[in-house]
Amino acid sequence: MVESAFNNMHNKRKPLQVGEYAHAFKPWDKWLAEGDAIISDFLQCFSTLLLKASFCYCRYYSMYGHVEKLAEEIKKGAASVEGVEATLWQVPETLPEEVLGKMSAPPKSDVPIITTNQLAEADGFVFGFPTRFGMMAAQFKAFLDATGGLWRTQQLAGKPAGIFYSTGSQGGGQETTALTAITQLVHHGMIFVPIGYTFGAGMFEMENVKGGSPYGAGTFAGDGSRQPTELELEQAFHQGKYVAGITKKLKGSA
Repeated sequence: MVESAFNNMHNKRKPLQVGEYAHAFKPWDKWLAEGDAIISDFLQCFSTLLLKASFCYCRYYSMYGHVEKLAEEIKKGAASVEGVEATLWQVPETLPEEVLGKMSAPPKSDVPIITTNQLAEADGFVFGFPTRFGMMAAQFKAFLDATGGLWRTQQLAGKPAGIFYSTGSQGGGQETTALTAITQLVHHGMIFVPIGYTFGAGMFEMENVKGGSPYGAGTFAGDGSRQPTELELEQAFHQGKYVAGITKKLKGSA
């Protein structure tokens, strides 16, 4: 029965061509020679989708735009739920302009910068960030470290939150980045909302490189040249819609 259900899900999806999203990674010796570029890619962006009863805020930090692209799709997915308003936000950059220049980081987008107090206005969240050694990037951690006032008053307690991410390689933290980030939600009393296997057959893609996991949507940045694939963007859209739907249900039952 399970096998039949899976086959039905798989047959409903448009088949992907083998190698459609193949990415030629540079040899590791070249990666190491391009240390600054690699590091900046890992620190690329974080995004938060806040859902306020039907308001969704997608907050992120982006250096090269990989997580930002996922955030945009998550926003679309959340906004597709009737009665939910989605908004994109960036968290503050912590690196000085001189350092960003050496890392060849492009200018920031015009998405507004969020403050910690604005988090309390939302009814739900989707936090996104790149990984650094299997954990969230320092910029996003710094923002969460500044939420002590919200923790003291428990203004985020009971609110649902999802997580999405970007890593530099397939073994770079697609699960550990989300897993280690859950501690931040726990201390605030928030409710972690993973996507599980609700994305259907897309979770079982084996022919092409694909980011993401049951923890949430994801992508691989590689040396910076690889961009989120169509399937990864579809998963991001699904996550936004899924978390927004749960947020709306919780808000309605409150």
